[in-house]
Amino acid sequence: MSTIVTLKKGEGRTVKRGGLWIYDNEISTIKGRFHNGDIVSVVDDRGHFIGQGYINQNSKIRIRLLSRHEDDVLDDVFFARLLQRAWDYRKKVVDTGSCRVVFGEADGLPGLVIDKFEDVLVIQSLTLGMDRLKEQVVRLMKDILEKDGIVVKGIYERSDAKERTKEGLERVKGFLSEPFDTKFIIEENGVRYEIDVENGQKTGYFLDQKYNRLAIQSLCQDADVLDCFTYIGSFALNAAKGGAHKVLGVDASDLAVELATRNAVLNGVEDHVSFEAHDLFDFLPELEDKGCSFDVVILDPPAFTKSRSSIKNAMKGYREINMRGMRLIKDGGYLATCTCSHFMDDEHFRQAIEQAARLAHKRLRQIEFRQQSPDHPIVWGMGESSYLKFYIFQVFDY
Repeated sequence: MSTIVTLKKGEGRTVKRGGLWIYDNEISTIKGRFHNGDIVSVVDDRGHFIGQGYINQNSKIRIRLLSRHEDDVLDDVFFARLLQRAWDYRKKVVDTGSCRVVFGEADGLPGLVIDKFEDVLVIQSLTLGMDRLKEQVVRLMKDILEKDGIVVKGIYERSDAKERTKEGLERVKGFLSEPFDTKFIIEENGVRYEIDVENGQKTGYFLDQKYNRLAIQSLCQDADVLDCFTYIGSFALNAAKGGAHKVLGVDASDLAVELATRNAVLNGVEDHVSFEAHDLFDFLPELEDKGCSFDVVILDPPAFTKSRSSIKNAMKGYREINMRGMRLIKDGGYLATCTCSHFMDDEHFRQAIEQAARLAHKRLRQIEFRQQSPDHPIVWGMGESSYLKFYIFQVFDY
């Protein structure tokens, strides 16, 4: 008999709205023997079936659901169906040359990320239950792609995120295939990048900004552009692709600046695109003191908050960086600004931008509000799947 987890009276409301997580404080009883990572069945206080998922007593998120159907057998056929559905969706909504093929809970596969970079897959497993399923889903994903004529050259694991420690797991990375050169070239929006899936941030490249990068191209014709937190130069090189007169990309990482510089050469734009390593919070005031100004400023910072408790401090950071960026924009120029934190909701982010505009003595005219690329789908009922907020403004002096 399978392990049966019964919820407390009135609990499970989030799951019934479409979520997949059951927290430790929602559980009344657990009947049956199990090991962490095993599949269990979940019922409400009246015994009505809710779903099947894997359990881990090391995590406050005690159960992550995989199925809502009592008669589902969680075998190869089941997981192949989920993976095929995920891949078919990407083929409809994005350029699949490089894309996120699986986005965890949003694809019904909690704890799993699969990024496709041309003919390389990068896998990230964030939970114990998914670790136990990892080899199975990787094999099935590879088979699905090969049926579409995509021969996977290599598979690399980047399960080195801090989130794994909450599951009682070590942070690991390494080859899941025969070794290959982990530095290689991809193309996106007509721009070529050398990425490093072994040592780069996250899985090697941020695919979620694909169409936001494309959106700034039309603003950059003949423009002087400042790209802040440039990483490997992705927004800067899209600005160059859009016909920018001059582009300066800035990042705190020397390694990122080195890679971005190589990417400028790779695209033949090194004569008017340059990169420098600076702390942006120090560097932007220095530019202002020197009287520098730009037609377009792009702000793509890392998440300033990863919990609700630090939202207030995060707002100070977003307010400061946006104020500094706005002060460098010529009258009638453009600002692209974003947050990649789920906890920094749109209301708080808008407040930070509005406060920044007042402090900078600027007026804003909103051009666009965008979110993450559709290969990172937002599922209603699962607020965690919505995290990226991206605004483009025209900026005027008072």
